[in-house]
Amino acid sequence: MFEMFSYDFMRRAFIVGILVSIIVPLIGTFVVNKKNSMVGDALSHSSLAGVALGLIFGINPVIAAIFVCVIAAFGIEVIRKNFAKSSDLSTAIVMSSGIGLAAILSDFVPGAANFQSFMFGSIVAIPDIELYTVIVVSMIVIVAYVTLYKKLVYIIFDEDGARLSNINVGLINKIFTFLIAITVAIASRTVGALMVSSLMVIPVSCAIMVSHSFKKTVINSSLFGILFTIIGINLSYYLQLKPGGSIVLTGLVVLIILMIVNKFRKNN
Repeated sequence: MFEMFSYDFMRRAFIVGILVSIIVPLIGTFVVNKKNSMVGDALSHSSLAGVALGLIFGINPVIAAIFVCVIAAFGIEVIRKNFAKSSDLSTAIVMSSGIGLAAILSDFVPGAANFQSFMFGSIVAIPDIELYTVIVVSMIVIVAYVTLYKKLVYIIFDEDGARLSNINVGLINKIFTFLIAITVAIASRTVGALMVSSLMVIPVSCAIMVSHSFKKTVINSSLFGILFTIIGINLSYYLQLKPGGSIVLTGLVVLIILMIVNKFRKNN
């Protein structure tokens, strides 16, 4: 296992992987409890449009993806207000728009390999600038998460009560929307835009099955994320597999095992 750490690109891959595997499930716990699991798909597909724009105009693709993801995230909130009775429509609209825009822009991208690396992830090809971007974004997400944790929990489980307690629900929701956007954008580079939603949902699903409180679910979701990333990167290194797919499938296998164990316990 330690042989891979002799390579600089593998050390960077582990740093980025661990950071992303911490913040994505952290955000995922609130996304899942808000019953908005598809938002990860919508934003990750939108991030591809940002990547394409970055590659076309010579801008760092991760920065461009963050910019587009933020616009898409707030676009979901604006559209949701117009479809109050069918709030999931806003997610579907943004996701389809992101896919359509990315498909058109991809025809103008010089070199398809760079674009495809964002579709399926390229954690072992992270340059220094993107490593620093991931570190900065991760610190922003963690600090904001810890600072707003109690208010976020209150809003998710009793939004009306939060308003009556003079919590600025609108502002907190906007900040959380921004956190989702930047988290999805940087995760698209590591596990791939097509798999970000899985990393956001699967660790949380595993944590729910072994936790007896929301706080433990939050902690365990990140622990599961770290576990899946470590195993996935090792599998990708020794078996020559795509890291993003290895991480997600590792999580899926663990989830299936937990479901079987849980069902066995209930039957006995």
